[in-house]
Amino acid sequence: MDILQKSKNNQRRIGLTGGIASGKTTITNYIKKNKNIPILDADNLSRELIKPGTYGYKKILDYFGNKIIDNNNNSERTINRKLLRKIIFKHSESKEWIEKLLHPLIKEKMIEECSQYKNKQTIVLVIPLLFEAKYEDICTEIWLVKCPKEIQKKRLITRDKISEKEAYESINLQLSFEEKRKFSDIILDNSDNQNKWIDTIRELL
Repeated sequence: MDILQKSKNNQRRIGLTGGIASGKTTITNYIKKNKNIPILDADNLSRELIKPGTYGYKKILDYFGNKIIDNNNNSERTINRKLLRKIIFKHSESKEWIEKLLHPLIKEKMIEECSQYKNKQTIVLVIPLLFEAKYEDICTEIWLVKCPKEIQKKRLITRDKISEKEAYESINLQLSFEEKRKFSDIILDNSDNQNKWIDTIRELL
């Protein structure tokens, strides 16, 4: 029996996903505050996997060169994540390369982390690109955040200080909500200010 199967046995693993700026962080923070449930975040694991000295860091530096180093933190020579996002956003070849590098590493790390919580009945896995990166097999159920593109756009413009065009391009890089919905078990409605998703979480957790 492999580590993946062991970690899934008798354990509820909720994959929480949704489009960019759909409200995943807000929902995750609510669960952290109100439920005694371990939360594993793919974005946090990604940051760990590209820290100086790691395999991911060395591969990225080999591929992109020193231009990817954060000049504001030169003593540690950390990767400038904002610059990296800009590059892969504009260059599909670079985007494909880094996804092939990081997605398997993040998935492997997440499986390892799950096994450390084997005595916990429920774990929440926050995975923004759950479908795009094919993480369905490590979840026992999938919760999808519903949020209109217009709200996503406004949040992105405010959060990332980008143009309306760039915001829409970022949103459209991911699978549409309609496509994701076909493969999701639960919809968390974050369409307005009524926080309907709170009632859904209270019922299910």
